[in-house]
Amino acid sequence: MALALTGLPAATPPSTPTALRGTVTSAGKPLSHADVTLLTGDRQGVRELGRAMTDAKGAFQIRSTRPTGSVLYVDAAPHGGRSLRLRSVVGFGSGGGVAQRSETAVTVNELTTVAAAYALAQFTGPHGITGPSPGLENAAATSYNLADPASGRPGKVVTDRNNGSKNDTLATLDALANLVSLCAPGADTGRCQDMLRLATPQHGTTPADTAQAVLNLAHNPRLATGKLYALTGRAHTYAPALTAAPAAWVLALHYTAPDVYAPGRMAIDAKGNVWASNNWLPGTRNPSPYVTVQDPVGNPTLNSPISGGGMKAGAWGIAIDHDGAVWVPSYGGDAMAKYSAAGKPLSPGTGFKNGDLNHPQGTAVDQKGNIWIANFYGLKGNRGQGSVIVYPHGDPSKAITIKGGGLDHPFSIQIDGYGRAWVSNARLNGAKLLDSRVPKGHVGGSVTVIGPDFKPTTFSPIKDNSLDWPLALAVDSKNNVWVPSFVSNSVTEIAPSGKITGVYKLPTAIAPWSVAIDGSDRVWIAGFGAPSVSVLCGVNTSACPPGSSTGSLLTPSHGYRSSSIQHLTAIQLDQSGNVWLADNWSELVPPTGGNGLVELIGVATPVCTPLTPLPARPATTSPTACPAQTSTLPR
Repeated sequence: MALALTGLPAATPPSTPTALRGTVTSAGKPLSHADVTLLTGDRQGVRELGRAMTDAKGAFQIRSTRPTGSVLYVDAAPHGGRSLRLRSVVGFGSGGGVAQRSETAVTVNELTTVAAAYALAQFTGPHGITGPSPGLENAAATSYNLADPASGRPGKVVTDRNNGSKNDTLATLDALANLVSLCAPGADTGRCQDMLRLATPQHGTTPADTAQAVLNLAHNPRLATGKLYALTGRAHTYAPALTAAPAAWVLALHYTAPDVYAPGRMAIDAKGNVWASNNWLPGTRNPSPYVTVQDPVGNPTLNSPISGGGMKAGAWGIAIDHDGAVWVPSYGGDAMAKYSAAGKPLSPGTGFKNGDLNHPQGTAVDQKGNIWIANFYGLKGNRGQGSVIVYPHGDPSKAITIKGGGLDHPFSIQIDGYGRAWVSNARLNGAKLLDSRVPKGHVGGSVTVIGPDFKPTTFSPIKDNSLDWPLALAVDSKNNVWVPSFVSNSVTEIAPSGKITGVYKLPTAIAPWSVAIDGSDRVWIAGFGAPSVSVLCGVNTSACPPGSSTGSLLTPSHGYRSSSIQHLTAIQLDQSGNVWLADNWSELVPPTGGNGLVELIGVATPVCTPLTPLPARPATTSPTACPAQTSTLPR
């Protein structure tokens, strides 16, 4: 019978033991006389539920009372052994965006070990797997996409038509599993020790076992890629494996739910669902009438695709308000569409047009619940300089129009901790925005800051030679603003005072479009020209490798890449530490829509979602992991 989890009725009375049966294998062979432990973890810690020892065929059975945690997992190690440790997620609770699940019969092996290490990388510590909801449950659910705990085989997503042979994720998963198998009983102990030594971070401690070794690679994807790849040639349990050393040990999954086509930008709700605006209908350049929602494991949810509410070509903007309602600009409809947290249209059939919207783009919600809109052209019926429109407390009928302060084709808009709106100005000297041509030469750009009194600050506009067609921007936990520039191929750091405090040139020309800040203030940058993801060390240098300074590149010079990553316009982070990417275009000439979203598994420090508005790591010390958006500004 199934193991029941937190918040769900038990299939039997709580005092009645339930049984988990399973088999442990290593290097494709049964692991006999192994110690197996069933554990459960949540924000309060890790608890042991039961133990067993495998028989000669690697089989075990553990009887336990009803667990009360957010994630259920199994650890297995040879009796008296030290280097080999295998792990598998075998269930999770109902706190996230995916319905609870638990297994009655499982297989524990190297694949399940890698899946658990990567999906739960941000929740795994010396004492096991623990952390706050809903990120913990969603991370556990994501492990199933990588490996099926029932069969011990690769998961349905990593082997599907979007992944499988279409990218190198399955091969990388197999290569990592083969590395773990080097420590199987009877294997060459020298090669096992070589693997553990190579999986040691700079100035770090050599991992005691294989579970920690894989976790180190999840946290430090650039570790010893060439030398570790060479070791995989000594292990052949899992195939297909890599045919060349990877640039980084990163696992990317590609999701193509219905009508997620040419996605512009995403917003992640409190449950971990990923909402996306979509430029075009699949296979065309006709405006999309759909907003799409995918659950934390990539499946359409809330009756996605959602139509109505005035949507006509979702623009580069989407934001979630204090009530969980989602605001999405309709670029082709010159309007704002609004949807309930359940996916029901709340705006009229033509959308909200208040404020004379003209091709609206970036959208943000401040601490008071005001909706801020970057009105790209501004003047109805022509292409003016643009304006910023505010719907006070979400009320379109009270729309406020803001001009001045250097506003010039406002594109992105983000709120800082003082309730100020930072706006990127993306005028392109007469060239059309989103033209298939890539701008050449200095085209300029600036940033405008608007106070909570709806007036531009005295130091606006902020100008610098590095601000060369700035599109997106993001605010870190210290109120610094990070602005990638498409043409100058750099990222500009601006202090809360408006002073330029750093310009960081990217080593490879990627034409950066979008940016997000994780819970350690690291700066994640999405490349449009060269599809890739680059990461810079932010103001919290303690969260970066030894020797790093603010602006240091933490990824390979060309960033994290995958054949599934297309021309990116958006990057967002979730409460599980996953990085979500919008495949906006698949081809530049002629412009061709991109297909779906890509997820980099477990590589970032989690952030509260939706943004509150500064990036904050979910807390483990209180029942509420993420604070509610507040209407009171900090002093």
